[in-house]
Amino acid sequence: MSDKDIVLQVKNLVKYFPVKRQSIKAVDDVSFSVERGTTLGLVGESGCGKSTTARSIIRLYKPDSGDILIDGEDISGLSRKQLLPYRKKMQMIFQDPYSSLNERMTVSDIISESLLVHNICAPKDRKDHVISLLNKVGLSAGHANRYPHEFSGGQRQRIGIARALAVQPEIILCDEPISALDVSIQAQVINMLEDLQSELGLTYLFIAHDLSMVRHISKQMGVMYLGKIIELVDSEELYKNPLHPYSKGLLAANPTQDPRITKGDILLKGDVPSPLDVPSGCRFRTRCNYAKPICSEIEPELKGTDHQVACHLYQ
Repeated sequence: MSDKDIVLQVKNLVKYFPVKRQSIKAVDDVSFSVERGTTLGLVGESGCGKSTTARSIIRLYKPDSGDILIDGEDISGLSRKQLLPYRKKMQMIFQDPYSSLNERMTVSDIISESLLVHNICAPKDRKDHVISLLNKVGLSAGHANRYPHEFSGGQRQRIGIARALAVQPEIILCDEPISALDVSIQAQVINMLEDLQSELGLTYLFIAHDLSMVRHISKQMGVMYLGKIIELVDSEELYKNPLHPYSKGLLAANPTQDPRITKGDILLKGDVPSPLDVPSGCRFRTRCNYAKPICSEIEPELKGTDHQVACHLYQ
């Protein structure tokens, strides 16, 4: 992968949240790159830092340190005014379709807001642009003057996707965009996102709990645990040959259609430690069946070329 192929690059991203005299280490030294026109999936248990990573990348949260490069330009330290041109390049689809839309605005106003901010098109063309966006996401012109409460969850998420597309972005950060939807609707939304990616050349950072869905849509997958990426590899390779014990545990916990299929004895025991009190050395050692003395002393680095893993079993 050449530098020209990389549209989003994150280097050593850190985001802590102060709590009295301590800090929640939500994102702690995260690095990855996303190739133009492809999808990187982020998976992990709730609270591992996936959403905070996405919100820090798009600068809804200001990172404590690290670099965020969009087309080679670092936006991590830019002011709100300086960020404005980059807002057009990068948009976000939020997890909850019920709280992410303003209930007092019509669908037309919701989608038009970003057109006004970025001066995308002339006022006389705005209505046609909104209708075109609605058609792209499977809605019609008749939906433009309705309010969010008149729609189902799946339709609301389609409106959120239309809003993200309004400024013609290069990158869309999908923060669990299907987790609040019915299973049948999830497949429709995923298929639509894939069609839009193919048509518009979009790049996705896709966050989800459903590993099979992430595998379906992603070229690469990153596994997060307590604020760090502990495995980063091609999606198919992760399923065929997971290396980190945590990744093996996640895959073992993923439901299958055939109950006769066994996945080995790799189980995730115990609960995720508090991010206020992160274990020394390897963060996963308190739940790992293979922990050794070195695991409590030295934190493993994410190493490898095509298959990166942070585990002393492979270092």
